[in-house]
Amino acid sequence: MKYVLAPLAGFTDAPFRRLCHEGGADLTYTEMVSAAGLAHGSSPTQHLLETMDGEGPVAVQLFGATESDLAYATRYIEESFVRRSTFNLQPSALFTEVNLNAGCPMTKVTREGAGAKLIEDPEKIYRLLKAMVENTSLPVTLKTRLGPHPRKTNIFEIVDAAEKAGAKGLVLHARYTSQMHGGEVHLDRLREVVDRARIPVTGNGSVVDAKTAAAMAETGVGAIMIGRAALARPFIFSELKMYESTSTSRFDCFRAHLKYLLEFRDILARKYPNDHIPSPDAFASVKMHVHLFRYFNGRPGAAELRRRLNQVRSLDEIDEAISTLGMV
Repeated sequence: MKYVLAPLAGFTDAPFRRLCHEGGADLTYTEMVSAAGLAHGSSPTQHLLETMDGEGPVAVQLFGATESDLAYATRYIEESFVRRSTFNLQPSALFTEVNLNAGCPMTKVTREGAGAKLIEDPEKIYRLLKAMVENTSLPVTLKTRLGPHPRKTNIFEIVDAAEKAGAKGLVLHARYTSQMHGGEVHLDRLREVVDRARIPVTGNGSVVDAKTAAAMAETGVGAIMIGRAALARPFIFSELKMYESTSTSRFDCFRAHLKYLLEFRDILARKYPNDHIPSPDAFASVKMHVHLFRYFNGRPGAAELRRRLNQVRSLDEIDEAISTLGMV
């Protein structure tokens, strides 16, 4: 079984993707990238497309609501990364596919008519995917849900639209939009989709261990996507492949992640000299507050460590906080 890191806004940047690739992920996804942001030349949006050595294959996930924005964004990726890589004008591009998000239920995405809002209109999904397919040599895929709510399951219409548009794969979060990220994962429906689809299907939804992975594998999916469970366990992919505990320690992961963050910060500073890139201390501290503290959840002293890490402002303070609480 292949295992894939899900796109998670604020988390699946290049350093974390690299860590998950080393932890056994067969494919990783960028954070959601705004097609409108690329169309308007937003530099912070462009930052989301930057990669670093050692990541392995990466899929770009776009979100948007208009054919023109998604056509431009897909063409931008093609011209800026794929074609230049072919002629060795920059380091080899890692992107292996472009994915359309039609499943994110967050209000800031759906109020723009994007994400899960698209589920209500399979014909629009068709038009958006077709615009993407026509502007890239990379495979185009779709990530979506079963439908708006349990009273309206329209995933089969969506699959038909995706196949008609030329999509080469489907990632299905086996929940409804109304469920957000909780509640029952409908594996029976996922199995129906796998049976009827003519394109490969990747399953997504609350896979956290070997038991839940095995249950999803029984639906016949070709790959399994893991999101939140990887945040503090980037080696979960190897664990699931081996069906046994890995010897990789959380502290080792923390140290490696911090190292990659600083390397990635330097990449951004070199490539975007006119942008405000935070100092190494500030860059690491922000990520510490929102992400890195998760490595120590459930450990003795973790609550106190989290309190202290929420106050750190420098690399020295991070080292001191961890060392003082015996986390080394």
